[in-house]
Amino acid sequence: MSASPGIDTNVPPSGTGCAECDEVGGWWVHLRRCAQCGHVGCCDSSPAQHASAHFRATGHPVMQSFEPGEEWFWSFTEEAAYDGPPLAPPTSHPEDQPAPGPRGRVPLDWRSQIH
Repeated sequence: MSASPGIDTNVPPSGTGCAECDEVGGWWVHLRRCAQCGHVGCCDSSPAQHASAHFRATGHPVMQSFEPGEEWFWSFTEEAAYDGPPLAPPTSHPEDQPAPGPRGRVPLDWRSQIH
């Protein structure tokens, strides 16, 4: 059951890292979770910006931070942050997974590659 348009509180996240970056051996700065389908993508500071690309491809309007200790939501259509309902666990990537991450794939010059 959906709590509000664009949010399904019963859908778990797609994984512990950016789905597209994991497919190609990429890396990310921070992770975001689609509140409608659970897709985990990388943030707009990351080189590939997969969370925003997911919104453009699907129209799913709301994401939530997938970082430990962060619970904020972002509406792409309203371009605003807000508080939302608890989503299905887990609510973040594992705490021992670094940001940027994942371990072993982040280049030494990562700061020069972020947006």
